[in-house]
Parts: sequence; structure tokens; C-alpha cells
Amino acid sequence: MGTRPIHNDGKEHLKRIVTRPGPFTSSAAALGLETLETLERLKVLVIGAGGLGCELLKNLALSGFKDIHVIDMDIIDVSNLNRQFLFRHADVGKPKCDVAAKFVERRVPGVKITPYYGKIQDKDENYYMQFNVIICGLDSIEARRWINATVVGMVDENNPDSYKPLIDGGTEGFKGQAKVVLPTMTSCLECQLDMHAPRVQVPLCTLATVPRQPEHCIEWAHIIAWEEERKGDMLDTDDPDHISWLYRRALNRAQEFNISGVTYSLTQGVVKNIIPAIASTNAIVAASCCNEALKIATACNPCLGNLEDEEANTYMMYTGDDGIYTFTFRHEKKDDCPVCGTLAKELNVNETNTLAEFLEDLAARPETQIKKPTIRTNDKSLYYPSPPSLEEQTRPNLLKRLTDLVEDGEEMAVTDSDGSITFKFKLVFSSK
Repeated sequence: MGTRPIHNDGKEHLKRIVTRPGPFTSSAAALGLETLETLERLKVLVIGAGGLGCELLKNLALSGFKDIHVIDMDIIDVSNLNRQFLFRHADVGKPKCDVAAKFVERRVPGVKITPYYGKIQDKDENYYMQFNVIICGLDSIEARRWINATVVGMVDENNPDSYKPLIDGGTEGFKGQAKVVLPTMTSCLECQLDMHAPRVQVPLCTLATVPRQPEHCIEWAHIIAWEEERKGDMLDTDDPDHISWLYRRALNRAQEFNISGVTYSLTQGVVKNIIPAIASTNAIVAASCCNEALKIATACNPCLGNLEDEEANTYMMYTGDDGIYTFTFRHEKKDDCPVCGTLAKELNVNETNTLAEFLEDLAARPETQIKKPTIRTNDKSLYYPSPPSLEEQTRPNLLKRLTDLVEDGEEMAVTDSDGSITFKFKLVFSSK
């Protein structure tokens, strides 16, 4: 019986992909071994080194990408080891990005992975401008919104290099999705925010009186205890010390009411609105994201959002809880998107609503999901959550009717706490 030849250069599997045209190969495709050289020169940024990030780093390295960067601000926890396969028990307590980078570099010779242990907000536009493709493997909707706004905001029509394709992967249990954003050309992640339902708002009376679930205790620590005991301190949900404080206060409250289940990871998940995931879904979604990166880099096949086809799909969804099912569709770009659009969004508001009720409605809307908004019109400020002096000064407006503060048809600007996204709304009052 014969044996298969052993290829010492490790590129045979890639050669079969990049040297043969397919039925949808673009005429601009650089087929041949020079394609591998192109992949080696490209800079790719992976945001997140968790469940999706581990898969992404491995896939990109094995697909021919040689210059990879990764950002992550988390350290390895024991609970990560069941699905984040680049980590071992001896790595617990170490930064995820550092360990993941070294692991992949050892297993895939010739690959250089540059880690950064910190927040994506630590870096400016000059940092993100150096990359050819940016891939998100994030577990936070808030972080997705920030990087999306940054990438769209970098676009300069006179500089083609300022257009950075953004590939986003997300998972929730046995479900997941992958999407490609070509900034200002296709729908951005903010356009698609209504695809992600906001977390359920727990009534304040439940939090303050008789909590029934561990999540209630965590929200109590997050919303009530922090304001009462650390008033004036800006809560940073990415700061491990702040999360630890919230965890300890939530645990104490849970013990008072004989409630079990409050853990550090649950605290982090509730406060940061982290989406749960499992390993198999991570692998499928990460493979799709890497596949899109390869198509963008080589033009070997049309990517999601292909500009040569005005009807091209931009969004892939996967469902694995009852068999294996995937489908793609085109998510339309919204002209009133606060990030990539130019128009104010028209909102119908009951004329009896107060400003506080209007804010509660914005927090519950899937397309906004605003938590701590600053609200202003062209000529006046309506509410500022911080600093404390401005909050105190504008607080009386919360009890006033909107009709006493804003004219019918007037535009207002609403900015969330991190300042990265400003919504423009045109209010239309009705009696219903």
C-alpha cells in the first residue's frame, strides 16, 4: 500500500485553494502562489481572544495569514477552559491575548501574532488604520457598537486605504451569525442593532425590595448600591476591580434573601450584557468569519456584501439547536442610522410622556439600547448624567413633559455614556 508524500513547506492545502478558480471567482483574483505572498503581507486585527477569538487566531494562521494582531482585556479563568482550547490550567490568571498568541506561534511556524492586553478604546484611529481587515470575536454588544462607530468614522472618501472591512461574529448558545461591514457602503452594525434584543429591564421596585433571582441582586449592586456607596465614581464595566466590588455586594444581598447562583462570571455577564456561547457554535461562526477574510484578501470568491452585486447578502445566520441550518440575507443600510446614515430618525411620542419616560423607552428599544444618555437640542441641554453638577442641574427636566421641553417636529441629539454614538431624533407628538 502506498503512502502519501509529506510536504515540508506546510502550504499544500492552501495551494489547492488559491491556484484553482471556482465558479464564482472574481476576475480580479490573484490566483497562484503569489496569493500566499499577499496573505503573508496583510495585517489582520482580531478583537477578542475568548471562545471566538481562539478559533479565529487558529484559523487565520492556518489559512496563510502571517501578520496577526489581537486585542483582549480579560484574564484566563477556570471556566474558560472547557471551550477556549488555546488555554491550559497553568494559564489561569494570565492575559488571554498573550497566551493565545504564544500558543498559535508555537504550533504554526512563521506566524507572528502581536497581542495587546487592554481595551479597544485604548487605541486611536491611527492604530486601526494600519490593518487591512478587522475581525470581531466579541461577547459584548457595547464593544461592537464602539468599534463599528470607529471604523465607519475613519472613512475618508479621498483615501481608499481608510476603508477597513469589518467582519463580525457572534454566538448565543446553538445560534450564531457572521456579517461583513464595508463601511459607508453596506449596512453597519448599528443598522443591524435591532437584530439583537435588549436585555430585559428589571423593575426598580423589585431590585430595591424583594429580589427573586441572582440577576436581581447583581442589578441591585449595579444600579442602586454603586450610586449610593460610590457616588461620584464612574463605573467602568471593563475594570476587574469594579466588577469584583459589584460581585461582593451582590453576593451579600443574595445571602440576605437566601438566593444562590451569584458568581463572578454571572456578575460580569449581567453588567456587561455578555452573550453566552458554546464551543461548537464558536467553531462554526469563526470558520465563517475566517472564510470571509480569505475571500476579501484574495477575491477567490465573492464575500458577504460583495460590491459588484447590489443585491449581495451581508448577513449569515446559523441555527444548530435542531439540526444544522444556515441562511444568508441582505440587511439594508438605514438612512437614519446614527453611525452611517445622515437623516434624523422620526419618533412618535405620546404628548403626555415625561423626559424620564422617554429615556426608559429608548433603553427598551432594540434599535437604540441607550443606558446613560445625554440629551440636548440645538439650543439647550435637557439632561446630563454626569458630571454630578450638571446632573443635578438638569435633573428637574426628567419630571417635565416633553412638550414643555421640545417643539413638535424639533430634532434632538442623544449620546450614550461612552460618547461614541450620537442619535438624531425628530419628535412627533401624538395623543395616543
